[in-house]
Amino acid sequence: MTINLYGIPNCDTVKKARTWLSSNGTDFVFHDFKKDGITRALIATWLRDVPWDVLVNRKGTTWRKLPDERKAAIVDAASATELMLESPSVIKRPVLIRNEKTTVGFSADLYQHIFQD
Repeated sequence: MTINLYGIPNCDTVKKARTWLSSNGTDFVFHDFKKDGITRALIATWLRDVPWDVLVNRKGTTWRKLPDERKAAIVDAASATELMLESPSVIKRPVLIRNEKTTVGFSADLYQHIFQD
């Protein structure tokens, strides 16, 4: 079973997730979506488990810097996908895939629950 963690290496939340995984002896593959990119198919995979409005980080700097018209145009999964492809840093991080299930965000309690089996 491969565990994939998607994010940006200098993101504090991604750092915490990577540290948690490593300190709990969990092997994972890290994908830097700024450097390695993301695809429409990958986003579609995430959207099977996570609603688009959870996947788009509306609290982050990238979102806040968008023009109001651009923000207003993000109304569904299709428009959110286009935004994520244009600006990957708008994606809430980290994105974790384990057992073909996608989870977004990090907390020690969340990961403890995900990896309890």
